Amino acid sequence: MKKICVVTATRAEYGLLKNVIKEIHNDDELELVLAVTGMHLSQEFGLTVNEIEKDGFPISEKIEILMNSDTPQSISKTMGIAMISFADFFSRNDIDALIVLGDRYELLAICSCAMNEMIPIIHISGGETTEGAIDESIRHCLTKMSYLHFPSCEDYKRRIIQLGEYPDRVFNYGDVGVENILKSDLLSKNELEESINFKLDCPYASITFHPVTLEISDVERQCDELFEALETFSNMKFVFTKANSDAGGRVINHKIDVFVEKHRDKCVAFASLGAKRYLSLLKYCEVVIGNSSSGIIEAPCFKKPTVNIGKRQAGRIKAESIIDCDANKDEIIAAVNKAMSKSFKKTVVNSINPFSGYDTAKKIVNTTKAFLYNDKIDLRKKFYDLPKECLNNENNRDNTSKKRL
Repeated sequence: MKKICVVTATRAEYGLLKNVIKEIHNDDELELVLAVTGMHLSQEFGLTVNEIEKDGFPISEKIEILMNSDTPQSISKTMGIAMISFADFFSRNDIDALIVLGDRYELLAICSCAMNEMIPIIHISGGETTEGAIDESIRHCLTKMSYLHFPSCEDYKRRIIQLGEYPDRVFNYGDVGVENILKSDLLSKNELEESINFKLDCPYASITFHPVTLEISDVERQCDELFEALETFSNMKFVFTKANSDAGGRVINHKIDVFVEKHRDKCVAFASLGAKRYLSLLKYCEVVIGNSSSGIIEAPCFKKPTVNIGKRQAGRIKAESIIDCDANKDEIIAAVNKAMSKSFKKTVVNSINPFSGYDTAKKIVNTTKAFLYNDKIDLRKKFYDLPKECLNNENNRDNTSKKRL
């Protein structure tokens, strides 16, 4: 039996990893070691460990790391606690491989411990860019620490190779979030209304707004611009899912609470909805508003328009159904009006989601198994240099651009 550890620290991350966890748990040749940490164990963020337990997955350990603050200093201290805690966790468990997803700050500390223990790291969703977030750098650090890579599309696969990872260790099986949608049995609209105890009897927006961590000093103004824009749409309702534990997240969540209390007839907010309810919310909404990656990846699967605010998701590949705007009241209003217009709805219906995925989780697990059981992992990684002709082509493009200038 090979022991594969999966670490999850947030509601969104768990929703994306759920099928991967299920594949490992149901495999007779693998033993699941599930480490639950971070926001999952916090009452403030919805105590989402309960969702994992409800799904029937055996939790190996619950590891408390989260500080009761969201300043940059507390984030660093959380990372320090994570490093100490997971150093002990890995020393107690004979792990054959570690699977992580995305770009969360906790993972940088956790993967550092795994690297020191010489545990091969399998990274899902590498190669992406989020230029407005500190997580941008963390994601690429995780790529260089990892041995196997499972990006969500070909462009991201090429970027991982550009970072020096050998092509025979980089596999594009599609996006795990898209696979979740294709395989999920979602709620009916009436079931959703009963589940959230809120009537969706008029057009509504699904809203998730996270802090832009490279613009943390501007978070209050950005929130105010968003809420002032929303107040102009008197014929709509709004369902908020609150921000995560990044620096500035609690500021946003406090402002959401104040706004919802002021507009209780048309607003409701949740620390977490869980994957099934959240995807059901996207299915029936009129528009997705905010700066969450779900507006970029999952919303296009439902043919829903997304108003993507600010720089947090800058650099990501986007479908034609995404409307980018600054964190400015007038721009947000214009973007929402455009998203709900008949002409743009035609664009949305005909748009193609650049992210695909089917049997993604099974392929990820099977490939990991093949490397583990065939003794194909050599942690003495070599740097993959791009062919010289690729570099020459880049230089030619640069020279052409200079001549035009």
